[in-house]
Amino acid sequence: MAQIPQHPALPLLKQRFPDTKFLVGSFRDMVTVIVPREKIREVCFCLRDEPTLKFDMLFELNGVDYLGYPGAQHRFAVNYGLLSTETGRRLWLKVYLDPTMPTAPKTAPLDSEVMEKGDPGLKIDSVYPVWHGADWMEREAYDMFGIIFVGHPDLRRILTWSAFGSYPLRKDYPLRGVGERESYKIVTREK
Repeated sequence: MAQIPQHPALPLLKQRFPDTKFLVGSFRDMVTVIVPREKIREVCFCLRDEPTLKFDMLFELNGVDYLGYPGAQHRFAVNYGLLSTETGRRLWLKVYLDPTMPTAPKTAPLDSEVMEKGDPGLKIDSVYPVWHGADWMEREAYDMFGIIFVGHPDLRRILTWSAFGSYPLRKDYPLRGVGERESYKIVTREK
């Protein structure tokens, strides 16, 4: 019989968001709360500002691509690892996202056009206003998975270039790349 996870944040979330359906699970004593996409920033502010919890640190933010994963109902997820530096408590939040546009390589818009032309199914509110430490973590998730963080002050690629056209950690990205190696001009020591 499955045990109901216990965490001090769970009753608070139930009380503060009575109309929101949260799913909760645990693995190796780490509790994960699945949050609806439209509530993520509000939930994060609540968890940070609640005096009994004080989740004052975002220690991890990453993307996951579930393409081909057995039993997966959603394509992408964003995971948020929260820590209270005062109590040492940890909590994971997860938001599922599903693309509405093709995800094949060479279909990504430029950074300057991503807010207008980017996939609306992969847009989620940035948690940068809650924890400024989310800055580069959100940029990396955008660069590698194409997850668009709305309200981020400087959402641009951090590991590849703006015209790259693909998101290399997506499962439909070819393992050998899509010709990036072959298109580089070879530079030699001779003039």
